[in-house]
Amino acid sequence: MEEKDRYGIGKTGSTAKIKAPLIDYLPPKPRSYNPSLALIGCGGISEQHLIAYTKAGWNISVLCDVNREKAEEAKKRFNLSSRIEEDWENLINDDEIDVVDLAVHPKVRDRMFEPFISSKKHILSQKPFVTDIARGQEIVAKAASAGIKLGVNQNGRWSPHYSYIRGLIDSGALGDVQAIRHSISWDHSWTKGTPFEDIHYLILFDFGIHWFDMVNCFLKGQKVKSVFAKASYAAGQDERPPLLSSVIFDYEGGQASIDFNAFTRFGQEDRTLVVGTKGTAQSFGPDLLSQKVTFSCASGRAVPELEGSWFPDGFAGAMGELLCAIEEDRQPLNNAAENLLSLRYCFAALKSARTGRPVDPFESGLSLVK
Repeated sequence: MEEKDRYGIGKTGSTAKIKAPLIDYLPPKPRSYNPSLALIGCGGISEQHLIAYTKAGWNISVLCDVNREKAEEAKKRFNLSSRIEEDWENLINDDEIDVVDLAVHPKVRDRMFEPFISSKKHILSQKPFVTDIARGQEIVAKAASAGIKLGVNQNGRWSPHYSYIRGLIDSGALGDVQAIRHSISWDHSWTKGTPFEDIHYLILFDFGIHWFDMVNCFLKGQKVKSVFAKASYAAGQDERPPLLSSVIFDYEGGQASIDFNAFTRFGQEDRTLVVGTKGTAQSFGPDLLSQKVTFSCASGRAVPELEGSWFPDGFAGAMGELLCAIEEDRQPLNNAAENLLSLRYCFAALKSARTGRPVDPFESGLSLVK
């Protein structure tokens, strides 16, 4: 059968095995800077913070939580000598503390930014950074004026597979990015009966922010013209938030998409495909922790052997990049100003899901509720 009669089916390019490009994908670490850290918020996800920080040997001076028992439990579990505080305001003028890790919910976190900025403490904010773009811009401006490094805990950037793909793009190995496809199928029904059930667009806002951020990273500043999103209920689900969501991004020279199926009880999988003019990167696995990456180009196909996993290495990367930025007196790659672009995509998707129309992510007034 001639090629023209096969419609391109089965045409895969070179299958030769090639050496994987050398990419610096591991979490960054400061050379010698080891400041006093205060972890504010000792809830569920803080465990990953502490696993990463203790493994890195960082100085966790204070554990703070309104529920003292949670802080005490964390101190005991990780064998820390940290001081325990119940009121975060006690740390504002504490000269011992250099960096605060705000691992609390957005509404609680919002009133913490200015006091810590004023007291010259560098900040790692939990994601999502803010619930309103204008408010985020205000905080960013105040931090910049005070000379404070403000990073966002977008830990997915330093998951091994995404960090490697991000490095391929940054190195030019993929050329111009033509298409991005994220497909995530997992079971998020554990949120039933928890406060997460009160967030209607739970999948797009709380969980999905990681993938909006990866689209931002992979596009490297290319301007997205519109975002279109849909949210639907899955057959058989009884959770209040819709567990199915899809998003399409249109940009000059390409298109990106994210498909979320948060009610996959069997055969769960996580896939990413990034197609460029010079090469293609793929990752695939049963979940976001176990991923195999392949890189294909004109000369063949490579399968890099990657170390680590998203949890806890992503958390080491987010804090490590902030500490490196402080040590080197530069902006962290996960700086809050840049992260506002990821939030624009997210909030545009939320507005699109509510209105049923494509939304310009650069229009004014974007927020969680508008």
